[in-house]
Amino acid sequence: MAESSPTSSLPVTERAQHFLKVLIERYIQQGEPVGSRTLSRDSGLDLSPATIRNVMSDLEEMGLVISPHTSAGRIPTVPGYRVFVDSLVTLKPLESEEVDRLRNELAGDGNQLTLVDSASRLLSSLTHMAGVVMVPRRDRVIFRQIEFLPLSANRVLTILVTHEGEVINRVIHTRKPYNGSQLQRSANLLNRNYGGDSLEEMHEKLLKEMDEERNRMNQIMVSALEMAEQVIDNPGDNDDYVMAGQTNLMDFNELAEMDRLKQLFDSFTQKNELLHLLDESMRADGVQIYIGEESGYERLDHCSLVTAPYEIDGQVAGVLGVVGPTRMAYDRVIPIVDITAKLLGAALKAR
Repeated sequence: MAESSPTSSLPVTERAQHFLKVLIERYIQQGEPVGSRTLSRDSGLDLSPATIRNVMSDLEEMGLVISPHTSAGRIPTVPGYRVFVDSLVTLKPLESEEVDRLRNELAGDGNQLTLVDSASRLLSSLTHMAGVVMVPRRDRVIFRQIEFLPLSANRVLTILVTHEGEVINRVIHTRKPYNGSQLQRSANLLNRNYGGDSLEEMHEKLLKEMDEERNRMNQIMVSALEMAEQVIDNPGDNDDYVMAGQTNLMDFNELAEMDRLKQLFDSFTQKNELLHLLDESMRADGVQIYIGEESGYERLDHCSLVTAPYEIDGQVAGVLGVVGPTRMAYDRVIPIVDITAKLLGAALKAR
């Protein structure tokens, strides 16, 4: 999970942990500051109001809860949520019907992009928040065929076909103009030498051959390698993520303020911030959770992102997750994200 803040590493007594758990669960459910009377009733402990107030004061001093100016009750802080998700949350496994629904809807016919789109919509439907799924990284995709078509000046349309039948189109710029015959010879050379390789393997071979054999290669080989490398390094505009259910976030009061919502949707549109967090999650193990300002991006300060990687043939191919308010039902969202990642990986492997 995302790195804990120093405040959340302070020692918290067992009694204080219990009250923090009760407070956060109540706040997630109702979205209102939680007072001592509610804590006394929900905690199941026979303690005096004075004792409860003392415990709350201790939690506030540790930075785990705060008292809004408009209420005598308290709400959790980001460090408070961090203690909760790391140590206190009680996860709720999915019902068998929900697992069956996920498995069935990810088992239908369709290419990778269709499955990714289905997974994002399922995440949104099950959580009533925003579901996000990275498109499988291209270096995990098997190269089948490439074609080059001349356009005007030094522009070439490249058509890359993957083993799964996905077609990636991209316009590249070459150092000099080539006619159709020259481009056809270049494509034939690549198809003959690299067809059946993963794009990662193809990229490694290209770099090695360009570094070690450039002086011995004819001009057709040099041109073919340079054009192919452009396609592989930046294979297309779809190499990011699919998102569904963004408008669900308008239902949460803490996100519905117009300026805040605009900034959040701008972040989704520009994609860089969310992609960076998803890339970080690819390099980590298991479920990752970014709470509020832990993301490092101001526009996501009032959101949490729960992610899990999905694998194809034992290798991480992408990450999926759920974006919602910091006041999200982590006990339910975490299992949904985890099982969806496993089922999506299995569905993609079966393609």
